[in-house]
Amino acid sequence: MTRRIVVIGGGENAEHDVSLATATGVAKALHSGGFDVDELTIERDGTWRRGADALGSRPADSLAGALGVIALADAVFPALHGPLGEDGTLAALCALTHTPLVGSDLRAGAIGMDKWATKLVAEAVGIRTAPGRLVTAGAEVEFESDVVVKPVAAGSSYGVALARDASELREALRVAARFDDRILVEDVVRGREIDVAVLREADGRCWAAPPLEIHTDGPFDTETKYDGSARFSVPADLDDAERDALTGAAVRMFDALGCAGVARVDFFLTADGPVLNEVNTMPGMTAESQVPRMFAAAGVTYEQLVARLVDAAVVPGPPSPDRAA
Repeated sequence: MTRRIVVIGGGENAEHDVSLATATGVAKALHSGGFDVDELTIERDGTWRRGADALGSRPADSLAGALGVIALADAVFPALHGPLGEDGTLAALCALTHTPLVGSDLRAGAIGMDKWATKLVAEAVGIRTAPGRLVTAGAEVEFESDVVVKPVAAGSSYGVALARDASELREALRVAARFDDRILVEDVVRGREIDVAVLREADGRCWAAPPLEIHTDGPFDTETKYDGSARFSVPADLDDAERDALTGAAVRMFDALGCAGVARVDFFLTADGPVLNEVNTMPGMTAESQVPRMFAAAGVTYEQLVARLVDAAVVPGPPSPDRAA
């Protein structure tokens, strides 16, 4: 029997357009793989739409219509990035409707989206992170040395800036506060930017694809991510010890957060080894995105990767009492 997959894209945050690109790519890959695909889009104002047809003009009616589509799905593929999507919000919705979900559950999504919480988890399992501090929007922060300023819960480097003096620090804090009222101020880490993609298969096996290196002429910021100027090399030019350290740390973070499906774990590779940058529990997933490139280097095509993610979908949340027994 053909499985019916609901792909959800869009969202109410700055990554709306990026999410639409992911959703389009995933839907096409599923179609080509023989799946029956239904597409839902969350508009910037929170309105839910089914393909080109509105599910309802009012938000409550719109969500009610979307829930009916989700409840009938064999699995939901949440192609959503950022808050109110990747942060576990949609996973919670699928848990309440008992619908299998591609990717991480509420807990892993929420912790992975929170850069401060992710740092604490990393340090607890012996993975280095950049020294940093958590501040609230509007707080006075004294400039002491170059720092990177980040919203705690945002993606695609929105609101991220390098501050090299007091004036730049004030401006960076002001911009970051547009995306979150909690802000991370980190020491600058000098190293190669290396990404590692980790996949948990339907049989529970967890493995990492060949790492990818990012090459830019400056910071890998929002503009550089999407203007085509960044270059990627995969597999990254690493010796065995470097590759083992990076992939081992990536799998350890994946397991520590309780991730499922696929996640992209970003590092700086320094002379002293890997330093964790962040974890993306629903990374960009167009055919040209970093994660599919890494799995292509392992011999897994884009269509195969998307199908494997669907095969591994489970109902999010704790086991039922019957299953626990």
